[in-house]
Amino acid sequence: MRAVFLKVLILIGVCFLASCTTKFPVYKGPEITKIEVFKERRLLRVLHHNTVVKNYPMELGFGATGHKQFEGDGKTPEGRYYIDRRNPNSSFYLSLGISYPNARDVAFAKSQGQEPGGDIFIHGQPNILGPRGPDWTAGCIAVTDKQMRELYSMIKLGTIIDIFP
Repeated sequence: MRAVFLKVLILIGVCFLASCTTKFPVYKGPEITKIEVFKERRLLRVLHHNTVVKNYPMELGFGATGHKQFEGDGKTPEGRYYIDRRNPNSSFYLSLGISYPNARDVAFAKSQGQEPGGDIFIHGQPNILGPRGPDWTAGCIAVTDKQMRELYSMIKLGTIIDIFP
């Protein structure tokens, strides 16, 4: 009797695990070695070496034109950075951290008596809905939640991100 009960319990556990869905799709494509962001075109693309794997439309910071220089300027940085953190519990669905500010960004802001700001991410939509216009972030790069799920599954820590004007 105990053996039958144990088998039934194991069967229920296996069925439960099989029915669970993951939050992130499993990415089975080529390794993503680089991200390119074209601010003017509002385009984010992921590459495997020099081959474009996929393009995504995106939104930027509310001060979209120009390189981020100071905390609160609403600009998205420009230059070469890398993905330095992953946040599955983001206030913006999911997020991938961008290594802004670098040493040059910090030095420039300090030379102007300012702070460079930080916490720049590629992220999904806010968990709290409200009215938004285009280019609504505080300097981040925003995509849809569906696109963010895909990007989160594709992009590893250390991936280079080049952000162009």
